[in-house]
Amino acid sequence: MGGGILVNPDLNLIREIKKAGGDSLNKCYQCATCSVVCNLSPQEKPFPRKEMLWAKWGRKEALMADPDLWLCFQCNDCTKYCPRNARPGDVLAAVRTYIYKSYAFPSFMGRALASPAALPILLIAPLLIFLAAIFLFPKTGPDGEILYLTSNAIDFDYFLRHSFVDALFVAGNILIFIFAAVGFLRFWKALKAGGPSAKVSFISSLIQVMREILTHTVFFKCETNRSRAIGHLLLFFGFIGAMITTGAVFVLIFAPHYLHLLGLERFEAMFALPINLPNPIKIIGALSGLALVIGGGLLIIRRWQNKDNVGANGYADYLFLYMMFLVGLTGMLSWVTRLIGVPWLAYANYFLHLLTVFFLLWYMPYSKFAHMIYRTLALVYARSVGRQARI
Repeated sequence: MGGGILVNPDLNLIREIKKAGGDSLNKCYQCATCSVVCNLSPQEKPFPRKEMLWAKWGRKEALMADPDLWLCFQCNDCTKYCPRNARPGDVLAAVRTYIYKSYAFPSFMGRALASPAALPILLIAPLLIFLAAIFLFPKTGPDGEILYLTSNAIDFDYFLRHSFVDALFVAGNILIFIFAAVGFLRFWKALKAGGPSAKVSFISSLIQVMREILTHTVFFKCETNRSRAIGHLLLFFGFIGAMITTGAVFVLIFAPHYLHLLGLERFEAMFALPINLPNPIKIIGALSGLALVIGGGLLIIRRWQNKDNVGANGYADYLFLYMMFLVGLTGMLSWVTRLIGVPWLAYANYFLHLLTVFFLLWYMPYSKFAHMIYRTLALVYARSVGRQARI
């Protein structure tokens, strides 16, 4: 006879899964319909049947080191055909939320981002920092006047000094990425310790995975939620474009201070701010902002109209999606209100834009934003050991 397995259920895991949107977990009676209908599940040891069982039994160690959780792209084909309405897609999404919350460093931040009650406190931190910068370090004119209050020109540097914002951005992101790396390394070690050895190199697997991510080919293998691929693509490339724009503006702000060292003073005009059309940087920024607004808007509307089929209706999912949408919306409004010449409206939108940008980036390791890295690592590992969709 085969040896038995002593199960020591983690009751806190089960409670956390239910709280994060997997409250339908106990409806599952292991019929395996979910694994049969899923186009993304591998032929051998398919998901999500085993993950539903592990979650129901509170097998934390098995779930924390399971790359198959991240092969699921929330198609919700499994939920559509589940005879018990156990909503496997929602359960797996809840487990993923539990994973990046558990690996977070420091751990209390992971708990804070998962709690709606903590949202006001999380917003207060960047809010107070920016308010202090506005009141303590305003840009003044030759007579000591505060320029954003007295000047007819709308210049965001008058309102919130670019040097302060950029220094905060660089310093804060360095610290956050160090914290994030702790969680990512913990996750990667758990994957390697809990599974077979790699058959394909890390670099080769990464290249294949990045090709899939950039083309979103996996999303189009879904059936029930295939239509969300367009919104997700817009959101994905909108964010990449926004980061490229931010990096380019950062260079434009600081490069002129060093041109004289290279004897390139004649090029200072190329770095003049503010940037307007048809400057290529402004074009990229405008298109990226539109992509964030349209893509985020499409995904939000789909959730409002069809919650049953869309799935992943937990707090973490909504918080991330709304913040991405607001980053794009406030960025576009900042530009438009500056062009039409309404100072208080332009400055208010710019303030909100910075608030949402820094919320998104500073809390990245602890929010659903982190799933971008966790999923990529899991997909790379799965590819390296031969775990691929059967279709």
